Amino acid sequence: MRALSKAGLVLSGSLCAAVLASPGAQAIGDEDNRQPSTGSSGNADGNTLTASATTTSIKVTQVSGSGSGASPKALAPVDPNWEPPACWYEPVATPEQLKAAVDRLKKGGDLVAVTPSLSWGEELMVTQYEKGEGRTSDSDGYKNYNIGKDGRFWRGVINKERENDAASYECDRTLFWQDANTLPDNEHAPTPDVLAAYAYDKIKVPGTEVELKPAAESKVNLPTWVWLDKATFQEVKVRAELEAAGVWAETTAKPVALHLDPGTEDAETYPSSGDCEIDADGSIGTPYSKGAAERTPPCGIKYLRASGGAPYQLKASITWEISWEGSGGARGDLPDGTFETTQDMAVREIQAVNR
Repeated sequence: MRALSKAGLVLSGSLCAAVLASPGAQAIGDEDNRQPSTGSSGNADGNTLTASATTTSIKVTQVSGSGSGASPKALAPVDPNWEPPACWYEPVATPEQLKAAVDRLKKGGDLVAVTPSLSWGEELMVTQYEKGEGRTSDSDGYKNYNIGKDGRFWRGVINKERENDAASYECDRTLFWQDANTLPDNEHAPTPDVLAAYAYDKIKVPGTEVELKPAAESKVNLPTWVWLDKATFQEVKVRAELEAAGVWAETTAKPVALHLDPGTEDAETYPSSGDCEIDADGSIGTPYSKGAAERTPPCGIKYLRASGGAPYQLKASITWEISWEGSGGARGDLPDGTFETTQDMAVREIQAVNR
């Protein structure tokens, strides 16, 4: 027997009907409940159900926050090793839907996707799911598609953002049965923490630049005031729900600090750490007022050397604290996220005239 490869190699012998699934291969699922997500492609045309390996029924909704503004930006996790889930299992078909898919297969329909990378033809589908003769190591088969039982058949789904990772093919369990109101006993089950991590990857925050005074050009040894007006930054909450499994999670990003990097070692920041706290009303620092040029700002920078021919690159990064809560009273934290903007800062020497 020849091994499968990503090239879509056809198998010989009793598995001759099995090939690797392509994005256009026929799959099964409750398309009426299926929700689009980034990279998903699925539709229903009469009794024909199609879906790619990255099509998910997870519904993502922004519950609150200003991340849907004119220029929303994605967060970068502070922990460089953190990644959203590569894959997970989802319910995709009732017994009746599975039977209908196999009946179409008997009439010359397309192969049925049973894992993110594997499709089966008529012989294997009938043997495993109609006759109830097990063809996989984790199942004894399902007599008459389990019609009359309360539950659904599940299969793996790949995260579109990680579809080229080897980890995305770890959800390779062949299409299996799960009783209603239960989750698979598997590390890739869609538990609330998995949905929370999926929602994290969908959070968008406003990419607002900080206010500066002086704005266009600063002077050596004179403080540059930095601030943001009230309510510029508010909590952003995103909900991810897998309705067919009765599981949900809401992930909240709360802005907690602004960090200033002057773009040169020849500068001082206020406070000295460069971390300006974000007030409860979403404001940062204090707006500059006339006559305050030589005072010390609560949030700001003092450049000690002129920038010369090229301006300094002032970096302002907002830290967002991430928490989540979900179905069944589950809750937890995820790595902080940041969003960084860069602004030009031209710094000139103060010109003095001696008479």
